[in-house]
Amino acid sequence: MLLFFTLGLLIHFVFFASIFDIYFTSPLVHGMTPQFTPLPPPARRLVLFVADGLRADALYELDENGNSRAPFIRNIIMHEGSWGISHTRVPTESRPGHVALIAGFYEDVSAVAKGWKENPVEFDSLFNESKYTWSWGSPDILPMFAKGASGDHVYTYSYDAKREDFGAQDATKLDTWVFDNVKDFFHHARNNQSLFSKINEEKIVFFLHLLGIDTNGHAHRPSSRDYKDNIKKVDDGVKEIVSMFNHFYGNDGKTTFIFTSDHGMTDWGSHGAGHPSETLTPLVTWGAGIKYPQRVSAQQFDDAFLKEWRLENWKRLDVNQADIAPLMTSLIGVPFPLNSVGILPVDYLNNTDLFKAESMFTNAVQILEQFKVKMTQKKEVTLPFLFTPFKFQVIQDLVVSVLTYPLSHFVGYLLAFTLGIEVLVLSFFYRYMLTAGLTAFAAWPFLTRLWTRAKMTSLSWTFFSLLLAVFPLMPVVGRKPDISLVMGAGLLVLLLSLCVVTSLMKRKDSFIKEELLVHLLQVLSTVLSMYVVYSTQSSLLRKQGLPLMNQIISWATLASSLVVPLLSSPVLFQRLFSILLSLMSTYLLLSTGYEALFPLVLSCLMFVWINIEQETLQQSGVCCKQKLTSIQFSYNTDITQFRQLYLDDIRRAFFLVFFLVTAFFGTGNIASINSFDLASVYCFLTVFSPFMMGALMMWKILIPFVLVMCAFEAVQLTTQLSSKSLFLIVLVISDIMALHFFFLVKDYGSWLDIGTRLWMLSDPGLDLNLLHAIRACISHYVIVMSMTIFLVFLNGLAQLLTTKKLRLCGKPKSHFM
Repeated sequence: MLLFFTLGLLIHFVFFASIFDIYFTSPLVHGMTPQFTPLPPPARRLVLFVADGLRADALYELDENGNSRAPFIRNIIMHEGSWGISHTRVPTESRPGHVALIAGFYEDVSAVAKGWKENPVEFDSLFNESKYTWSWGSPDILPMFAKGASGDHVYTYSYDAKREDFGAQDATKLDTWVFDNVKDFFHHARNNQSLFSKINEEKIVFFLHLLGIDTNGHAHRPSSRDYKDNIKKVDDGVKEIVSMFNHFYGNDGKTTFIFTSDHGMTDWGSHGAGHPSETLTPLVTWGAGIKYPQRVSAQQFDDAFLKEWRLENWKRLDVNQADIAPLMTSLIGVPFPLNSVGILPVDYLNNTDLFKAESMFTNAVQILEQFKVKMTQKKEVTLPFLFTPFKFQVIQDLVVSVLTYPLSHFVGYLLAFTLGIEVLVLSFFYRYMLTAGLTAFAAWPFLTRLWTRAKMTSLSWTFFSLLLAVFPLMPVVGRKPDISLVMGAGLLVLLLSLCVVTSLMKRKDSFIKEELLVHLLQVLSTVLSMYVVYSTQSSLLRKQGLPLMNQIISWATLASSLVVPLLSSPVLFQRLFSILLSLMSTYLLLSTGYEALFPLVLSCLMFVWINIEQETLQQSGVCCKQKLTSIQFSYNTDITQFRQLYLDDIRRAFFLVFFLVTAFFGTGNIASINSFDLASVYCFLTVFSPFMMGALMMWKILIPFVLVMCAFEAVQLTTQLSSKSLFLIVLVISDIMALHFFFLVKDYGSWLDIGTRLWMLSDPGLDLNLLHAIRACISHYVIVMSMTIFLVFLNGLAQLLTTKKLRLCGKPKSHFM
């Protein structure tokens, strides 16, 4: 049996890894020949401003008084250069956005494990192809372009990462630092002959990464005064830098300026998905080689932005974000980045038709080179008889073959086998399917004899099932923090604690002073968590940052949450309640709204589930009903007491899988960081640290899982159900679900797309009905394939929390039930 179990686990690890090898190997290839336009370029140097997190509407629209927030840039649009919207692609994050701008290709799918920090493979870029590049800005962005560059010609100047503090008083200092350091750099160059000669070379790039707008957007939302004022400060800074460049180079007319953004931002201060507020970014260009403003009487766009921005008379030239890379390379005459897929936007160029034609030809040859290398590599690793074009006539033959079966037989077999599984599968695409499932659960006792045998338990089951069914209907992203709901959840926990402790104190035979002290300690921890949440929120609103004492209490609460329950009594309900109290203290610290109530309602349903399974066990006549108050988790059941599987055990396994999925998606879609507000971790830290913040959010996700598994430990114990038998049932359910998702995997889109079924299309010309096309992706497959592996880990953690017993002092005492 152990060999079979180990072999099955190993096979699932292989299946788990296979999806990455099949779909998520980097598409980048190497070995192409550099391509560049042979004609003289219009510019000697290029200045790239990237205002991180700047939405197109925030820059172009007028304020309530009819004035522009960026008067200098608006003047450029009307009198000096060309403008438009740069359409980004998902995921709308900083790293892939900057890679698209500077290297010309979109998200590398193998970057799923790299987060914001760097691309997983080396790639060519505008900076690498330039003679020299100087860059100023965030330490999260600049190093990845210097790391991939060949030779020592890309120079970076970054501030300390601790400056990226969402709780800081003034995030505009990040941009001020960049502008001041650029000025100091040029001042120093006048007294440094070596540097002076370098910055007077041709084919050079200056890159200014401005993070203040993004930081203010995360901390205060794009509608805030902080975000809008930051735009004005950036506009002032750009004006000063442009004036300095013109003065330094004697107005030689050989400098090109490009102002854009890596991504936008939602109204609730996040990004990563495909909402227009995230994918529509500004693009303003002027200087050498750029067309002057073009006055027009009419423009053909499907949106109403031009009238809203009062720019309907100035020609708007939209591009895809990756198109900006070939535009910049053609302006200064360097080779196109080898991995670029961008298409040169010739409408921006102010040059001869010959130059435009040569540039377009070079762009096409550069893209063709990638195809040739990719085809050669594929052919080398593929058997000759398998290297053939894909034929669609395959799918048609399969459909014809299926239709040869009698329709009634086919439909009957299909419905009988897949009905229960499909409910779970659909819940991955539509969260409201969880509501439908929980509603069906609520009606279950009334369809059996449970209602006549245990009316109070049945009513409790129905009530908490319907109450839990509300959560999947609540908004996932875009919700505003509501600390009052967190406080309300804390008060409910305190009220429940009072009732339980009062009840236990009446049972003097099983409740000693040590256990009372543990419960009081947990109640105190809940009170402190409520105080920290309220105090931190107030401090951040006053822009005073995260108080140190609050931070210490938060980390101490987190560290103790898995230890304190081990001090409580191993009696079934006492231990489960102790686990709930400890985990709720941590969950309150990680909550910003209604989700604080979720673990509490889920736990209440789990308590009722344990009771109702006792009723079903007695109803089936398997064994005599045990008194729950007499069962201890530390009681080691002999293997001979395990019974064989019954049909009702399939229902129990299905309940477990359904509750795990509910814990997974009950308050959000965990497949995307976009679904979470960074405010969730502000009680622990406010300085930007993606891996630490991600770890805290992951623990927030795991807490409902732990509660479900601890409850199922009790169900297994009271029903004498072998965990190995359960594992086999869950294995079958998860494998069937995994087959659905394996063939629906897509290897493009945002991490939110990777977590959901809807494809958020940013092209306004596409039919909106396509938004409802079935799009499944890797996270669904990974979630299901991980279920069996993850279940082993959760089962071990649940056993540790429920069966282990620590003592504060003294010798172990025995209690007889």
